[in-house]
Amino acid sequence: QVQLVESGGGLVQAGGSLRLTCAASRSGFGINAMGWYRQAPGKQRDLVAAITRGGVTNYADSVKGRFTISRDNAKNTVFLQMNSLKPEDTAVYYCAGAYALGSPPRYWGQGTQVTVSS
Repeated sequence: QVQLVESGGGLVQAGGSLRLTCAASRSGFGINAMGWYRQAPGKQRDLVAAITRGGVTNYADSVKGRFTISRDNAKNTVFLQMNSLKPEDTAVYYCAGAYALGSPPRYWGQGTQVTVSS
């Protein structure tokens, strides 16, 4: 079993920045891709960004050019740098681990709240 623990959420004004961190309790277990999803109240959970062990990335169109995903394989950690934040970025952000890019997540973190005020 793998546990994913997120940190770094909070309240920020529009135009500001936040950095999310997700630490996995162990490597392997079929996790070749890690990523971030978000879910706003009353909406479905959607992919924000994902990255493979080799560094291949995938971004939602709404965050391209503003968010950057990266990972430290040695520390089983993935990061999401969020710049130029908008009120519509407000959501609970979940870390996820999957077999590959595009595969349904096998593991989820507990979520961290990101609130962007206007």
